[in-house]
Amino acid sequence: MNILMISDVFFPRINGVSTSIDTFRNSLHNLGVNSTLIAPDYPNRTSPDSETLLRVPSRQVPLDPEDRMMRRSAIRSLDATLTQRRFDLVHIHTPFVAHYAGIELARKLGVPCVATYHTFFEEYLFHYIPFLPKDWLKGLARRFSRGQCNQLDAVIVPSRAMASTLADYGVQRPVHILPTGLSEQQFHGGDGCHFRQRYQISKERKLLLFVGRVAHEKNIGFLIEMMSMLRQREPQALLLITGEGPALDGLKLQVQQAALDEHVRFLGYLDRDSELHDCYRAADLFVFASRTETQGLVLLEAMALGTPVVALAAMGTRDILESQQGCRIAPDDPALFATVVGQLLQDQATLQALGREARRYARTWRTETLSGRLVELYGSWISNHQAARGRLHPA
Repeated sequence: MNILMISDVFFPRINGVSTSIDTFRNSLHNLGVNSTLIAPDYPNRTSPDSETLLRVPSRQVPLDPEDRMMRRSAIRSLDATLTQRRFDLVHIHTPFVAHYAGIELARKLGVPCVATYHTFFEEYLFHYIPFLPKDWLKGLARRFSRGQCNQLDAVIVPSRAMASTLADYGVQRPVHILPTGLSEQQFHGGDGCHFRQRYQISKERKLLLFVGRVAHEKNIGFLIEMMSMLRQREPQALLLITGEGPALDGLKLQVQQAALDEHVRFLGYLDRDSELHDCYRAADLFVFASRTETQGLVLLEAMALGTPVVALAAMGTRDILESQQGCRIAPDDPALFATVVGQLLQDQATLQALGREARRYARTWRTETLSGRLVELYGSWISNHQAARGRLHPA
């Protein structure tokens, strides 16, 4: 089986889409499935190209300096190379240039085309185009998503909430729920003591952690407001915010205005394979308040290293949190959220038990099982497409 993937984002751009693609590709390789990824090139990229990672010249996206827009002409220049590789299916991962190029490539190659719907755009666009009415942008996002999904042979979503959302949009193509899992390396490594020493955080301080893109839709301001209330109960509590993004300056201002400089620290991006593991290990709790996640993979990453989670159960995070294993679901109110966090920080026995439970629960989300399901789906789509072509062009 030979799969052609295409995405508008990939490492070194760090986000959930890049992580999902990388996780599935590595696991598919171990299952004997070949994949080639077309992705944008980035300025100052240090990682080398390979035969299975085709970097395409790109330019900066207006209003979004972190992302890149691939050049369609450069993708079309790959036609001869791609035809020789005899792909069985095209898998699209993002809805911009990659979507339309992927549809075009699938038609040229005569293979089925599917996509994973990674991002809840209805609750995303108005943060980046604030000069247009919010309701109008939501309607635009719904029509846009419906039109794109209905061009495909099938759609993958990472949670039940996203499947329900696409059904409400009027998507009529088959929708399959398949979350991203955790690789074995996510369960190992990390030195919390070393991390605290490096960042001069005493072992007595209660450490809360957020990992993710520092973006408006992540609702990080909620966590900062929560810290204003938590410090009254836990004067030594510290919230670490790792990552970068367009909301960073506004959040730093919020911290300054609330006089929380001693209780909130911004660390920027941490290396996913080393320092981030240290950070997870150092934290007493992982806290998360996003209402727009299609899955919330970082919750599982924290759990895999024994860090319990306190989070809002909204959209895709519900699938992870509903079992209440290794986690606590907090009310959507900063004061009540702070109460849940404070109670756990004062109960070390419960906190340690939650950490052990978190590790056990995270192992039920192993990528090997989920990638096996993806292989089965690929096989069914390829077989159905070949059967349909046989009916149209009988021997």
